[in-house]
Amino acid sequence: MLGPITKSNNPSPTSAKLSHPRRFKEFTRVKSTVETVSPTQVRLDIEVPFAELASSIDEAYRSIAREINVPGFRKGKVPPRLVDRRVGRATVLQEGINNAVPGLVAKAVDEHKLRVLGPPDVDLTELEDGEKIILKADVEVRPEIKLPDVSALEISVDEVNMDAGAVNAELAKLQERFATLKAVQRPAAAGDYLGLDLHATADGEDIDEAKSVTYKVGSGDLLDGLDEAVTGSSAGDEKTFSTKLVGGEHAGRVADVTVNVRSVKEQELPELDDEFAQSTSEFDTIAQLREQLDEQLRKTGQLRQVNQARERAVDALLEGVEIPLPQRVVAREMENNKKQLAGYLERLGLGIESYLSSQGKSEAEFDDSLRSDAEKSVRTQLVLDALVEAEELGITDTEITTEVVRRAQLAQVDPQQFADHLVRSRQLALVAADVRREKALSLVVEQASIRDGSGATVDISAALTTEADAAPATVPAP
Repeated sequence: MLGPITKSNNPSPTSAKLSHPRRFKEFTRVKSTVETVSPTQVRLDIEVPFAELASSIDEAYRSIAREINVPGFRKGKVPPRLVDRRVGRATVLQEGINNAVPGLVAKAVDEHKLRVLGPPDVDLTELEDGEKIILKADVEVRPEIKLPDVSALEISVDEVNMDAGAVNAELAKLQERFATLKAVQRPAAAGDYLGLDLHATADGEDIDEAKSVTYKVGSGDLLDGLDEAVTGSSAGDEKTFSTKLVGGEHAGRVADVTVNVRSVKEQELPELDDEFAQSTSEFDTIAQLREQLDEQLRKTGQLRQVNQARERAVDALLEGVEIPLPQRVVAREMENNKKQLAGYLERLGLGIESYLSSQGKSEAEFDDSLRSDAEKSVRTQLVLDALVEAEELGITDTEITTEVVRRAQLAQVDPQQFADHLVRSRQLALVAADVRREKALSLVVEQASIRDGSGATVDISAALTTEADAAPATVPAP
């Protein structure tokens, strides 16, 4: 029975806790040594006296006794000697040792203060029944990272360009929101709104139809070729065109689409005057509305600078450090990302193959892209974790709760139910790790030198405060 030991998977790419049925502090006479295999991997040799396994082996006997039938004995009451006869001593030892292994490895990890990145690969290399066992555990660990001087980092963001054109564009959008549509007896032109019935066939097969669709001519947001087909048409006209479908179960097929034009309407925009300001906002004059839009655009531009600074701070931080990559962690990250994409595509009615076809990518190119993204993600998490440790960044229950609420709102689920799920699935620690990394990233943004495209220094402290103030309300911590 020498060989690999059963291990569990851990969903976290760059942080892991060894879960085990026995608290590792119960093991008091375990000897272990550690050998560095690479910057991201160590090997533990763990020697365990058999006495340390007594409770795990006893539990194995009880567990097996509940599963077997022996005449004259109730389930769970079969004595160990009969369990040995029925299933063999080796089976009992295997289950007992498997039960003990997580705690034994956790004991060694704690003793050597290892920063584990994932579940270990454990082999049982020696077993002397009644005497001792020896385990070998290969463990991925966080590499040592020499951090750059964060205050010396330089980050470039876009300028916030404020001019009358930007405000006018916002006013134009507001005009469209409050515009009215009027039926016209003329051919359709760009900007008109059409009422359409559509019917699609492919290879003589009816594949889809839609009734009473409202479409703005020139928007290009429905089907390729539709604008060309309906421009110049009048109410009552019928047009046919061919197009390649891009969504749903028929994605990638070429379809013949018949369009019936039910109506043609033109948009009538309201005048930009004080009356418009009063009917569409809290302001009395169009000048006040313009001033408010100008302020909103300025704040939006500043928040955009904050987001750019955070994204580019990661790149600046990664440029200044060498980070050995733990390959098994990268592989897990790739697999997680692939599963998430597959789930998203499935909800859209697409498969990976049709997605790759629409993107013009081969499977090899797709895998290369996944690997590149996974490597950057792992490097980012590792360097931010190192910064968290170096700066001794802590978090409060309120900060964790706020993040849980934010994620619950994004998932459109009840915050308390979401928090309960995180606790049950042991993922709350992962949320806490993400919050710490966000604090580390904020520290980089606060201390780095930030300039816009013109070379001017950008102070984003006010925008950072605005962003923090926008955080969701909290609920009691789980």
